[in-house]
Amino acid sequence: MTTIEKAPSQALAEPPRGRLAALAPYTSVLRIVGGVLTLVGAFLPWATFVLNDGPYPEGATLEFFSEPFGVSGFRLHLVLLGLASIVVALVPVAAKGRIVRGFGWGVIAISIVNGLYITVEGGGFGAITASDGTAAFGAFVALVGGVVLVVGATAGGIDPPTHWDLKLGRVVEWLILLVAYAIVLLLVAAVLTSGGQGGAANPFSGAVFLSFLGAVGGAIAGLHASGLLGWIARMSERHRIYSVIVLLLAALALPLTSAGTEYWMTVAANIGVYAATAIGLNIVVGLAGLLDLGYVAFLGIGAFVAANLSGAAASVVGIELPFPLVLVIAAVVAGCFGAVVGSPTLRVRGDYLAIVTLAFGEIFVRSAQNNIGGLTGGSNSIPNIPPVELFGKGFNESVTIGALNLPSGVLYYVLIVLIVAAVMWVFGNLKNSRLGRAWIAIREDEDAARAMGIRTGPIKILAFLIGAMLAGFAGAFFAHKLGTASYESFRFLESVTLLAAVILGGMGTIPGAVLGASVLFVLPEKLREFADYRLLLFGLALVLIMRFRPQGLVPDAHRRAELAPESEAPPDHPDDGPAGGTTVKAAAT
Repeated sequence: MTTIEKAPSQALAEPPRGRLAALAPYTSVLRIVGGVLTLVGAFLPWATFVLNDGPYPEGATLEFFSEPFGVSGFRLHLVLLGLASIVVALVPVAAKGRIVRGFGWGVIAISIVNGLYITVEGGGFGAITASDGTAAFGAFVALVGGVVLVVGATAGGIDPPTHWDLKLGRVVEWLILLVAYAIVLLLVAAVLTSGGQGGAANPFSGAVFLSFLGAVGGAIAGLHASGLLGWIARMSERHRIYSVIVLLLAALALPLTSAGTEYWMTVAANIGVYAATAIGLNIVVGLAGLLDLGYVAFLGIGAFVAANLSGAAASVVGIELPFPLVLVIAAVVAGCFGAVVGSPTLRVRGDYLAIVTLAFGEIFVRSAQNNIGGLTGGSNSIPNIPPVELFGKGFNESVTIGALNLPSGVLYYVLIVLIVAAVMWVFGNLKNSRLGRAWIAIREDEDAARAMGIRTGPIKILAFLIGAMLAGFAGAFFAHKLGTASYESFRFLESVTLLAAVILGGMGTIPGAVLGASVLFVLPEKLREFADYRLLLFGLALVLIMRFRPQGLVPDAHRRAELAPESEAPPDHPDDGPAGGTTVKAAAT
């Protein structure tokens, strides 16, 4: 049977504040009413007009589920969130308030995105034309339902988060992890393909994508509050090797999903390049705490070295080496430059170090633009880099395996997945080594680390060297994938984006760097429909994420302890739940 116990902690539920305290006796009623209003709003009309490109929202369904309730798209998401809120309100579960609050914010996000999109003159920021576009009752009723859910969740005080300490047999836990990662794979494919390819296939793609993110965000917030996601994460940590293998297989299986198109294979391969580069930057910034604003230069060095050693027609070297050897040479050359750049770190730190690295990045870009010794091609770049080949099969060609036809570029995607896996393996081993602990000590307090006998100078140079090698490794792949090496791909803005990916994802963590790079490169692709508003929405999303998740999307243990709210502070004992949390213990009888 299952017993629920209070974790040994002094933290209690957050009491209701202000005028909401008067609604405390009606929390259950408010949660049910909010769920019912959400359901009603889902089935009411959402537009009082018909767009030239088809009726809204029927022309913008998400195609993520079928239509078991007679609705599709964001309407189906509202139905699911509304039903889940009612069930949670009626069933005796822990952390009801937090769960319903997450669902409520998801409902609000869906209602606002679609309501605003309908009411904007021109049918969505000029993407399509419409006359007298106004939102009908469905948008307002659903929005009210979401607000009532949030009010009902917080009126009685926010109960502490839940912690599950449920341990099952190895085989059962392996099956649970397999199902969980399969769901993650399908969710990633749905995120990529929602609304079409970067706004080209569906005139409503921007609103569809943002609405889908709102639904997914609300569902994840509710599941996290229930303790389910934390339990799966701890289970994954107990079976780390199995989890890594399953995740790798899931990543390799992405071409078999709805995202298995040439467009998304190209985007996914580019994300992989920047993910591998961000992991290298995570060594410099996340572990050693050295602010590097010119890191993308090492990516460029690897790309130009690969371009000159791969038999490109415009190369002045005029030799062609095997691709694996090119990867190694590019990594070594970039690492040497990293050691040169890291040498000034012996005497400067903080903002001054950032200026030094920024100067190096700008020097590289300007010099590459002027064609360094004929090795960078100048403004003409180095085009016509031969594609990678294996057994006479070019990686830029489509693949046919029996009755399965895979799009062109899928081999490059498979290769970058393996490269990212190798980079993650290197990072993981370094972080848990003596060298990694020395980097962390320097990041926390360099003077104290030196006083404890750590040779801070050489160790900081090693951080730059290893980080630059990983970037050069990724740069060599990048050049072959694009078929050209141009200085325009390695400007200062790319360094800022990589740094933002590390901070956004969570400094010092492997999944954080990968997730941060994915978010920063998928969002611009999916928001192309909004044209001039794209960067505004992109920046607003980053501000909101850093406001409500300053420790990063996947925080390191130290960052979580420093920046997480008190209600989410780590436990005092490894077996205890979060402070003030509820521990769910299973006793087999």
